[in-house]
Amino acid sequence: MKLAWRQYLPIVTWLPEYTRQAASKDGVAAIIVTLMLVPQSLAYAIVAGLPPVYGLYASILPLVAYTLLGTSKTLAVGPVAVISLMTAEAIAPLHDVGTHAYVTAAATLAFLSGLMLLIMAVFRLGFLTTFLSHSVLSGFMTASGVLIVLGQLPKLLGLSVADGSLSERFANVHYPTLWLGVGSLVLLALGRRYLSSFLQTLGCPMSWASHITKLLPVIVMVVSILLVYSFPNSTQGVSVVGAIPSGLPSFVMPV
Repeated sequence: MKLAWRQYLPIVTWLPEYTRQAASKDGVAAIIVTLMLVPQSLAYAIVAGLPPVYGLYASILPLVAYTLLGTSKTLAVGPVAVISLMTAEAIAPLHDVGTHAYVTAAATLAFLSGLMLLIMAVFRLGFLTTFLSHSVLSGFMTASGVLIVLGQLPKLLGLSVADGSLSERFANVHYPTLWLGVGSLVLLALGRRYLSSFLQTLGCPMSWASHITKLLPVIVMVVSILLVYSFPNSTQGVSVVGAIPSGLPSFVMPV
């Protein structure tokens, strides 16, 4: 019985050996990851064609379940861009984006995908992934990234679907949205490469410089929120997510 528990609940193996030092480090990491997970999950839901709040729904239960069942200390669990894009591509031809039928289809697709993965795990079919070449995986991930970038360009430029193609409607670019988005991207790209060394030249200890660099995405997120909130006139027209429903959805069987 003890061996069975250890096999199906890995938490009983590592939890007794969990130290206070590891808990403090994990606590800091959890704060950073949570702060970043909120905007990321909202964005991934939008990429999937779902209301933003469903990104939060999809980010809660997997983390709790993986704490009990997971075997890796570093694996990221939750919504990802590629799966969000594939969800939209699969469901958009069937239902109008944002409708109740679309949301139901997305939930059903997620359930069936999880069921297939569970069946593959029970029958130990993970070896099938060894037949996927690195070039195929790399090409798939690169192409998905390109499609996601192209799909987000209208949002970066402050354009709506009704504005037509970018070449025809370039005059309708909303420049506060453009500067906010491009500025955030530039800060993230340059900061990841140069911020730590720059802070050390100013006399900042290496450990602090490293922590600040890791916190850069959070800093950029907070600054962008403050800009939109504090200067509504200068950023007028910047689309915001708006009010997010509180609580959890009711669980029902999909049609």
